[in-house]
Order: sequence, then C-alpha cells, then structure tokens
Amino acid sequence: MAKELTDLNFEETIRNGVVVVDFWATWCAPCKRLVPIVEKLADEFNGRAIVGKLNVDENREIPMQYGIMSIPTLLFFKNGQLVNKSVGLIEEGRLRSMIEELL
Repeated sequence: MAKELTDLNFEETIRNGVVVVDFWATWCAPCKRLVPIVEKLADEFNGRAIVGKLNVDENREIPMQYGIMSIPTLLFFKNGQLVNKSVGLIEEGRLRSMIEELL
C-alpha cells in the first residue's frame, strides 16, 4: 500500500533511501488511472523503496515548494535529493524501470 504523505511528514519520509511521490487529487481522472499502478508498485517494492501519495488539495506547501503545476506528477528522491520527475500518466513498466534504476 502506498504511504500517505502530507506537508508534515514529507521531509522525514524522503530523507533516506529511494522514495517516489505521486502528487494527485481526487478530481483528477489521470490520477485515478494511476492509482492501481502506484499501489501495485508500492507493494512490489515494499522494503526496498517507499512509494507514497500526496494529495495536492489537502497539502499546499510541498507542491508549491517543488513547483508542481500539473498532476499526476511523480517525483523521485534518493537520500533526500530529487533525482527524477515524471509528469502525466505513466505506463507501469516504465515506472517500475525508473524505480529500479535508483535501487
């Protein structure tokens, strides 16, 4: 299951290891299509990487800090550093590969 991220737990969560953050909203149709992919990969990479979700309507600070203008946006962190970004709907295999490259 994907980890629920907020403005309050974001920095602590991305500090160590590989973390993928899905920026989403309930009204976003492409975000809804991404949910099963994100959940599947969260389970698949459990223990090796954190896959999390941050609702942009409920958490304004972090999306503003990272300049999130479109959703879904995926940010990829390694030990607290932003190392990659994907905007828009992404295919499962491509997302899996992007995560594996960071491990």
